[in-house]
Amino acid sequence: MSNVELESNETRSFVAEQLNTVEELQHECDQIAADILQWCVEHNVHIACAESLTGGLLADAFVRVPGASRVFLGSAVTYDIRAKHSVLGVDEKRLEQYGAVDPQVALQMAQLTAKLFDQPEYEGRIIGLSTTGVAGPGPDGDKPAGLVFVGVSFPNICDDWIRSPHSVIRLQLQGNREIIRHRSVCCILENLRHFTASSQKGFLY
Repeated sequence: MSNVELESNETRSFVAEQLNTVEELQHECDQIAADILQWCVEHNVHIACAESLTGGLLADAFVRVPGASRVFLGSAVTYDIRAKHSVLGVDEKRLEQYGAVDPQVALQMAQLTAKLFDQPEYEGRIIGLSTTGVAGPGPDGDKPAGLVFVGVSFPNICDDWIRSPHSVIRLQLQGNREIIRHRSVCCILENLRHFTASSQKGFLY
């Protein structure tokens, strides 16, 4: 994938992987989401999401923060594989060949949800986020439970701050279905905060 940072939690550590209850994960998500929303307010940037396995949990992490409506536009919960194409416009052939749990699908979901929620007054200043994976308890074909791809797509106005405008992280998470879903949310928020914190130093990783 050109111009895309593809990472793994084998090389990146996440606080979420050390938290073992939904309550702990939700508390961590609340703090991170608040930091991200404040950064977006300061930089006049909005956020839109496309969710699969998280089923709205990523949206919930943002709307739990008072004042989220200044930044957060919405989330397309495209749980069905066909909805990823019909609602978002993810490449149908890619979905047929690789399935929904795929890094390129995660990337397209992030990019396309930013376009879906754009309005003239936003001028494309939207960060797109995406989650797709296997929540479990069992595998999905040859893809094990806990395999998750999370995508981040930055708008063009961030080009001066970032080395790569897009990021996809491959996660192999442990835990039951709910823990995996909440860890997925926490990990993508951690990743986005990593980008926004780096921007304060003059660039985004």
